[in-house]
Amino acid sequence: MHVPDGFINAPTSAVTGVVAAGAIAVSLRGARRELDERTAPLAGLVAAFIFAVQMLNFPVAAGTSGHLLGGALAAILVGPYTGVLCVSVVLLMQGILFADGGLTALGVNITDMAIVTTVVAYALFRGLVKVLPRTRRSVTVASFVAALVSVPAAALAFTLLYWIGGTTDVSIGKVATAMIGVHVLIGIGEAAITALTVGAVIAVRPDLVYGARGLQQRLKLRVNGELVDAPGAGPAEAPAPVAARSHRKVWITGLVASLVLAGFVSFYASANPDGLEKVASDKGIDEKAKEHANADSPLADYGVEDITNARVSGGLAGVIGVGVTVVAGSAVFWAVRRRRTDDASPTSTETTL
Repeated sequence: MHVPDGFINAPTSAVTGVVAAGAIAVSLRGARRELDERTAPLAGLVAAFIFAVQMLNFPVAAGTSGHLLGGALAAILVGPYTGVLCVSVVLLMQGILFADGGLTALGVNITDMAIVTTVVAYALFRGLVKVLPRTRRSVTVASFVAALVSVPAAALAFTLLYWIGGTTDVSIGKVATAMIGVHVLIGIGEAAITALTVGAVIAVRPDLVYGARGLQQRLKLRVNGELVDAPGAGPAEAPAPVAARSHRKVWITGLVASLVLAGFVSFYASANPDGLEKVASDKGIDEKAKEHANADSPLADYGVEDITNARVSGGLAGVIGVGVTVVAGSAVFWAVRRRRTDDASPTSTETTL
């Protein structure tokens, strides 16, 4: 759903740029509360993983493909504010290095793919976990539903933006029907990837899943046929102290998985146009599309310039993309985490006897 230059007019693109900048500013402040010893080392990895999985277009229907948007996954793993930043970092890297998503449309893409997906998914996720049984399985189920809904929500948001500032005269009803219809199908793939990833992390390190915090059940005892909380019992699945549980193994495993997906598995991704590309072509939305400002980038279209072997070129571009994204993302999140530490002044921790 990367919107290229020329789909949305300049005034609307400018307004969405302001919205995106404001949302990022709010997210930078909110992420200070979310990033701690558990999430800070992993937030950059989450961004890199989303970049890698976005290279894996999967077929849906009628010559159309889809790929992960990632807002739901990021929000559930590291928090909604940090999730907005994760997807924004990915979109920035894709636009600058790989000519994927227009530079003048960066505000549109961040608003649509980072803000809308994250806000919708996390709001629905929190609502579901409040009514479902307090178990790990419920977190996975809520992740599936939230991710599923977030994709057509993003398609609806694009339709609204196109209705406000589209550069071609196409019936908004036709755009809405086509966009939402195909993105419901893509949402199924998004939901499956999100649920599988969240479920895998919960299985080995539930303490690292932001959306699963506070959902552990207390130890129960049966007294006179009734279940009651055990006296003095803490959460049955409470994590061990952070200092005693290194993140290094999880971080290395996640990075290796991202590199393999981007560097090798991506070669087998579907070559069909994604949902927006297909709708734009069929409905004439792309009539005024402009060439990307970085079309001559050495990594444009996810290939390395002057390398003729498609497998090597695409794989190397994917590896470079993962590396750049994890470095850029980690730098941002460590800076935010450090700011939180610096803001904790000694006077704020004083106690009165």
